[in-house]
Amino acid sequence: MKYTIWLAGLLSVTMLAACNKDFLEVEPKGKLIAKKTDDYNLLLNNLDLLNVTADTQIPMGDEVAAVEPWLSGAPLRTQRLFKWADDIYEPNENNPEVIDFMKQVYVYNKVINEVMSSTNGTEQQKRGLKAEALVGRAWCYFMMVNYFGKPYHPATAATDPGCPISTQSDVTQRQFTRATVQEVYDLVLHDLQTALPDLPEKVYWRMRMSKTAGEALLGKVYLTMGRFPEALEQLNNAFTHLQGASIPVRLYDYNVEFATGGVFLPIGALGPASPAPDAITEYVFVKNTVNYWAFTNSELVITPETRALYHNQDLRLKLFTAAPFSGGAYGVPGVLRRIGMPGIAVNTGITLPDMILMRAECKARANDPDGARADLEMLRARRMPAAVAVVPAGMTQAQLIDYVINGERVREFAMTGSRWFDMRRMSVDPLFSQKVYTHRIYPATGAPQELTLKQERFTIRYSRLTMDLNPGMTNNP
Repeated sequence: MKYTIWLAGLLSVTMLAACNKDFLEVEPKGKLIAKKTDDYNLLLNNLDLLNVTADTQIPMGDEVAAVEPWLSGAPLRTQRLFKWADDIYEPNENNPEVIDFMKQVYVYNKVINEVMSSTNGTEQQKRGLKAEALVGRAWCYFMMVNYFGKPYHPATAATDPGCPISTQSDVTQRQFTRATVQEVYDLVLHDLQTALPDLPEKVYWRMRMSKTAGEALLGKVYLTMGRFPEALEQLNNAFTHLQGASIPVRLYDYNVEFATGGVFLPIGALGPASPAPDAITEYVFVKNTVNYWAFTNSELVITPETRALYHNQDLRLKLFTAAPFSGGAYGVPGVLRRIGMPGIAVNTGITLPDMILMRAECKARANDPDGARADLEMLRARRMPAAVAVVPAGMTQAQLIDYVINGERVREFAMTGSRWFDMRRMSVDPLFSQKVYTHRIYPATGAPQELTLKQERFTIRYSRLTMDLNPGMTNNP
């Protein structure tokens, strides 16, 4: 496998917030100096590895609609993402989908390449830190290839352009090329498989990697590749290791938490109350993206069709409002704006609801309807009264799979960005490949404008600035 260095012009490494200057400095240029094993541990304890600004996927899901006049007043980037435009960024703008993740890759590469030679640490400590960094790098490349590479298809992945790969921690390197989708997935799988034996056995802190999180991420990668039996195996392993967690990892019961004394009360102007992201018990591993469309922005809402997916007693509806942030009303029946946690800080890492729904889908695809229903009802019983949580009986295998992907996953993750990645993988799934995706813009008066997603825009394009800084790199059509 050929891994090409690619950091030129794209990476401006800053001093890491959690690292003290007495042990970490940039000298010489492009070299981040760390010596002791604990130095590398501290490199993994910083907010730059926990937060990303790339919220690209949220406006692009087909569960989202836009409402005027708020859309016209939104940043051009938001308007272009929602309209599935060919070019999202101005000529002087760079892709956060590159910068955010390559900054993290730089740190992960440093730990991977250097920690085994560090001082004052045991072999086990060093191997554990390297394993965490391998999974972190895998997550970054998994995200980037799902922005810039075509949806994974085994027949074309070896020739489809993916994203550039860097396995070195040297910002002065200037050789680059786009690896194929298959090469990127090969790296992701290699990193995850190599890391699993050395990851911490227990979930002990949501900000750091564990065996449960690593196995769940590997399961998600296999699911995205359409390798469902392997995905199911890894997800089952993840649930097995989850039983030994050192901290509470459990689903919130909305029947309890929206009742008197519940953690989601009071419901204020910004939505339901919530613990901090690192204390949310449904989180296994945290990678946060701020979702301004669940906070102060009003232009994006869920569609009336999405609202109709919810039973009127589904308590997830309490995570939405019919009012814009500034007050008043939209004037469009059925549209709702997302509010409150966990919508404001979207965790694109590993969450328990996602693990449950991925496993339910894998069981349905394995023709295990009872197992799939059990997982679905495990989640649903904690989102609504038991009387309405039962999954409808009598569905065919295809209908049950559809119920998971186009039903429960939409209800659980509406307006958090998850839908975009589901749309990508459905576009190459024989069960759903004929599905047409549309967006609607609701004007102040008159009929809505409808937009149709074209096949080319299942990938985003690199910005003009990114291309100018990397001459010779090919862009997406």
